Formats: sequence, structure tokens, C-alpha cells
Amino acid sequence: MTKKAVDKATGVETTGHSWDGIEELNNPLPRWWLWTLYACIVWAIGYSIAYPAWPMLSGATKGMLGYSTRGEVAQEIIEHEQKNSGLVAELNATDLATLLPTSDLHRYGVARGGSVFRAQCSQCHGSGAAGSKGYPNLLDDDWLWGGSVDDIATSVAHGIRNDTDDDARFSEMPAFQEILEEDDITAVVEYVISLSSNDFNADFIEHGNTIFAENCASCHGSDATGDREQGAPNLADAIWLYGGDREALTVTVKRARYGVMPAWGQRLSDEDVRAVSLYVHALGGGE
Repeated sequence: MTKKAVDKATGVETTGHSWDGIEELNNPLPRWWLWTLYACIVWAIGYSIAYPAWPMLSGATKGMLGYSTRGEVAQEIIEHEQKNSGLVAELNATDLATLLPTSDLHRYGVARGGSVFRAQCSQCHGSGAAGSKGYPNLLDDDWLWGGSVDDIATSVAHGIRNDTDDDARFSEMPAFQEILEEDDITAVVEYVISLSSNDFNADFIEHGNTIFAENCASCHGSDATGDREQGAPNLADAIWLYGGDREALTVTVKRARYGVMPAWGQRLSDEDVRAVSLYVHALGGGE
């Protein structure tokens, strides 16, 4: 048996490992460290037996205690719903338009609706509901199908131009690139710009007015203020969903727009639909 070398300075055996002439001493680990390691091993074994731990093909070991964080959250949700069951029933039975902002039911609805909005609606309309290009601003007074709380609830429940709900709000603008000549499109774009801005080419206005009256007034109205029954937007208020500059308007006239909103009534409970409608209305843009 080969005798291990001893470090002359400390009198401790070396491991035989050497780096650039520096040898590693074979000092034993501190007892407290070893006992801590052993305790951690025992604890880990006990934990893996008592709690879900080891991954399997279709799940994980359940553990002897049967504990589940998902189950714990589900139980908390059930308890929360039970505590608020009275308010939920009242919210479903009450005419939303008659709710006073100072009532407990209105405050509950707005608080619940805010949670629903942040979880389901903010991805498109923004966390502050100000929208973005192609997604409506819910803080202003421009509502295609009406901004009363009942109108909002209908839009939320059935959605916009989707193919999953027969009662979805629906409107469709034709793509005029197949109907109008290029000069006609240029003229009508200048006319629409003139309705809410001074930055327009006056040479096109008369012709644009004629084109508008013949092709657009049936939906947007002779004064271009829109028609909520048809979902036709107001073109005279300088509020634009896809942009109001020449380029954006030209694209809109040529190709039309076709934004889609899901039918949330198929995904959310009735109380959540009503609550988020109250929340959106309470933001200040509703009527």
C-alpha cells in the first residue's frame, strides 16, 4: 500500500492532487457540515414521499399527503365564490343601467370587472383601455354599436364579426379598389380628411363629395357622422381606429377593414360579462 505524502508545513496528508506545485490537503469536512448534509438528504427523502415530487409519463407522484397547489387555489376560489354568491346572484338579476355608482353592488361589479379586463381584454385594448391601432380606445365617446352599459354588455357577450356567435355585431365595408377608379379613391380620401382637418387638397373636394354621396353615405350618413345600427363609424370626429392620414385612409378605402372580437359570452360566466361591462363603462368613455 502506497503511503500518502504529508505536507511538511501542516503535517496533514495530501490527496495527491497538485496544481502548479500547489498540493491539496486531505482535511476532513467539518462535522456540522456533514450532519447538515445528512439532515437535508433525510428531509428530501421524506418530502418526496409526502408531497408530489417525481415526474412520471402523465403527471407526477401524488405523495402520501395528497397535497396539491392547484387544489389549494381551486379551494380558495370556491370559498371566495361562496362568500360573494349573494352579490353574484344580485349582479345577474339587476338591470345594469339602474345601478348607482355609490352602491356596493356597483363597486363589486367594477372591481370584479377590472380583474376580468386585465386578464382577458388588456392584451388588445391595453392595460389602461386606451387601445392601439386596430383595437378601439374604450376611454373615448366613439362607440360603433353604442356605449351604454347594456350596449357594451351585448358587444362583450357576442363579440364583433366572429363566426362563432350568430348574434355577433356585424358590419362589413366593401373593398372599393374593385369598384372605384384610382382618381375617385384619391378624391374621396381628400374629402374625408376635410371633414375633420384643414390639411386637404381643395381641388379634390367637389369630386370627392360626389363619390362619397354615391358610395359611402348610405352607411356613414350624408353628414358622415356614421350609423350605430350598422356599425358604421363617424368620419367627422377625427377619431380613427386604423389611422387618419392619407396612406391609412387610402388603404381603408381600397381594401376595407375587418377587425374581429371574440364572443366572450362563450368563455366567461354571465356575471363576469356583466362585471367587465360595468368596468369598461365606468372608465368614463361609456354613455
